[in-house]
Formats: sequence, C-alpha cells, structure tokens
Amino acid sequence: MKQFRGILPFFSTLFLFLFLSCSTALRYQKAPEVLSWEKEIRALEHLDSVEIDPENAILFTGSSSIRLWNTIQEDMAPWKVIRRGYGGAKLSDFAVYAPRIISSHNPLAIVIFIANDITGSPSDKSPREIETLVRSIHRTIRARFPSLPVFWIEITPTPSRWNAWPRIQRANQQIQSFCQHHKNTWFIETSKAFLTSENQPRPELFTDDQLHLNHEGYLLWSSIIKTSLQKVLTP
Repeated sequence: MKQFRGILPFFSTLFLFLFLSCSTALRYQKAPEVLSWEKEIRALEHLDSVEIDPENAILFTGSSSIRLWNTIQEDMAPWKVIRRGYGGAKLSDFAVYAPRIISSHNPLAIVIFIANDITGSPSDKSPREIETLVRSIHRTIRARFPSLPVFWIEITPTPSRWNAWPRIQRANQQIQSFCQHHKNTWFIETSKAFLTSENQPRPELFTDDQLHLNHEGYLLWSSIIKTSLQKVLTP
C-alpha cells in the first residue's frame, strides 16, 4: 500500500501535465503549419537522447534566434545553457510541442523567445489568440515545473518587420502584463537597446536579412538577458 501511495501522486501530476498541455493545443495540433515542424522537433528529441544536460543549466527555447545562436555557450557564460530552438516557431506550434521540448529536462530556469506570430501578414494572430497561447504554454510549464523561474524575452524590433512594430509592441505588452501577474515569471525588456535615439531599429545589429541577429546583436542581447537572470538566479 505504501508503494501505491508513492506512485499515485506521480501519475496524478503526469495526467495533469498532459491534460493542461493538450487543452488549447488541440485547436492547432492538426494544422499543416504546425505539423510541418515535426521533423525538427524529433531532431530536438534526438539531442535529448544523446546529450547529457549540464547541472543547473538554463533551457533556452523558441524560434530561430535561439536555434541560430551558435555562440550561446560563450555569450551566456558563466551560465550553463541547453539550447532547444527550432525554425520559425510560433506560439501556436510551440503550444503543441512544448511538452516534448521541456519534459526531458530539469533546468535551473527556462528562457523563451518566440517572434513569428506577428509579421505584418494577413495571418497574424489577434491579441486574444496571443494571450490564450501564452497562457497555455505557461500552464504546460507549470504542470511540469510548478515553481521554476520562467523568462519571456521581448520580441525584438527588426528592420524587416518594422511595418508591424505597433502590433508587435501590443503583443509584447500583453506578454509583459501576463508575466507581471504570475509568480516566478519575468519579462526581459530588450527593445530600447535595439532602437536608435530616433526610435528606429539599428540595422548594424542584424544579418543581411535584417531579421536575425548578427554576432554584435547577440552580444548585446546576451548582456541584457544575463542582467535579468542575475536579478533572480545565482550562477
């Protein structure tokens, strides 16, 4: 009987984790644009099977700015890092894949950057959709890690998506407000550092596509992120 008492709480937590992570994700899990990332998610799962996470590492996850950050280990030192970014991640597909991305890790904290839900196209998500998806992702994380520090990085103002910046700002404000109303959840503000005194994006911080960060951009990004982490965590 004592053995069953130990097992039941585990399965109750597991069931809650699966239920909460699936509720909102069910709306998107069959969408072609979500299914198209299956190969990349399997590649991340393969990394999980062959790599051993460093102790007290921070899990960085989200879209291509995380995936392409090849110097993240050096840039984020002395913090230890687990990097699990994929392609052009959106909140809608991340809500579906989050259980598979985070479940095999036991990090010191999670840092999330997802920046493709508003690009200036007709398919951009509404403010309500963004809020619902952020809430769903948060529930998934909390089902697995009830009190783990979670950091959302502000969506960067980029030259290539400057026409959509007013809507992106509103999305940032929503995510920031969400973080302010949830324990152990923080919003990392970065936009001021990526804008000129004339309130224009700084092209010298981006690659030729004027969307992704170059090395100088990543160094600036990492310095801001580390400052935010140091206010909450101990290296």
